[in-house]
Amino acid sequence: MLNFLPSLARGIIASLLLGLNVLFWPFIVFALSIPKFLLPFKPIRSIFDGFFLKLAEYWISCNSGWMNLTQKTKWDVQGLEDLNYKGWYLIISNHQSWVDIFVMQHLLNRRIPSMKFFLKHELIWVPVMGPAWWALDFPFLRRHSAEYLKKHPQQKRKDFETTRRSCEKFATMPTSVMNFLEGTRFTQSKRDRQKSPYQYLLRPKAGGIALALSMLGDKFNSLLNITIVYPDFTPTFWEFLCGKLKRVTVRIQNIEIPQYILHGDYESDEKFRADFQQWVQQLWQEKDLQIQLLRKEAGKS
Repeated sequence: MLNFLPSLARGIIASLLLGLNVLFWPFIVFALSIPKFLLPFKPIRSIFDGFFLKLAEYWISCNSGWMNLTQKTKWDVQGLEDLNYKGWYLIISNHQSWVDIFVMQHLLNRRIPSMKFFLKHELIWVPVMGPAWWALDFPFLRRHSAEYLKKHPQQKRKDFETTRRSCEKFATMPTSVMNFLEGTRFTQSKRDRQKSPYQYLLRPKAGGIALALSMLGDKFNSLLNITIVYPDFTPTFWEFLCGKLKRVTVRIQNIEIPQYILHGDYESDEKFRADFQQWVQQLWQEKDLQIQLLRKEAGKS
């Protein structure tokens, strides 16, 4: 509706609306997180958790509202059919920008249970938002390089234990567990440093979803494999707010999770770990090819 305005004006309006949204809903969640913390009894926490999920949906709906108000984006989306609001989903996606999160939330809100993202541990200290994410049971993980873990192998065990506790909470009510397997946003420089074998992706990290599957494998309805392509350019968050995101292509594959990768011991069983990594790498090879084809269809090499 406001796409006739100059991009700077739209950016300012979108920023103000986003800011109000961030002040309003997370503050309510933050305020209610205090009694949740002080009253760690399962029946009481279950009541709070259900209420928090509704607040998260309202929060996302308000984000969709200002997106629709300030932007005129052409959405090319496939794969939204046959989703279950009361199901359990494991979600993976490529990662290029903070905009990815808004894209997925906009498309999937109220179609599936509210998504729980694996977050960097440092984000728990973000004022208001950090406690709000904690109250919503987002898993906080420490990101370590392979070199660091070789010197401090005990830290790997701590990260697995954190993920395990989070997954135990997810088993009590329908949940969508979201993980960016690349662990960080894709850039060409990061790809070159990693010597990634993929053209449009970084190397995937499989440990987090392996543990989620070992804890909740019987509950997950399926794996939602999401591929996001920005045909014109990968937008920064400010460019997104200014309404410069003209086209988005999204493909959602609803994949049955193979039985052989459920409930295995990723940490200790070398054969299972190799099989699991091979499964993930196959998904990543197909995703890399899909991105290439979608970019060609959009007229971008």
